[in-house]
Amino acid sequence: MKYDLRPARQDECDFAFEVKRDAMGPHIRAQWAWDEEFQRRHHGKRWAEKPWFIVSVAHADVGAISLHWHETHLQLGEFYLLSSHRGQGLGSKILFDTLAQADKRGLETRLEFLKWNPVGPLYIRHGFEVVGESEIHFFAVRRANAA
Repeated sequence: MKYDLRPARQDECDFAFEVKRDAMGPHIRAQWAWDEEFQRRHHGKRWAEKPWFIVSVAHADVGAISLHWHETHLQLGEFYLLSSHRGQGLGSKILFDTLAQADKRGLETRLEFLKWNPVGPLYIRHGFEVVGESEIHFFAVRRANAA
């Protein structure tokens, strides 16, 4: 599936939040009630801390991802796709392409994900290893060229 990834504009914070609600809302509700105010505040904090990109397919915005390139590693942050574009290989393609860029730079990739988020097997298939955990997150690392 062909997609475009472009740096997010500041005014796209609300779009990224709506994609997060669509993608993560059911998983968050499975453990806690959805607290709109808390989720917006938390998202706004993450939006300000990280570089974000908007995912488009056929000129339609369908997702958001945070990619923070450091000298020593890539920090892959929030990665959300609208439900209409999940389950079609788009997430795998974006992850594959992003990891290829990290491999080219010789960088490991780090991420964290909620323990009850079904995305875990996708990350494992792409060479990530869980290296730690908190009460609610798994922390995973993929060494450069782990494919």
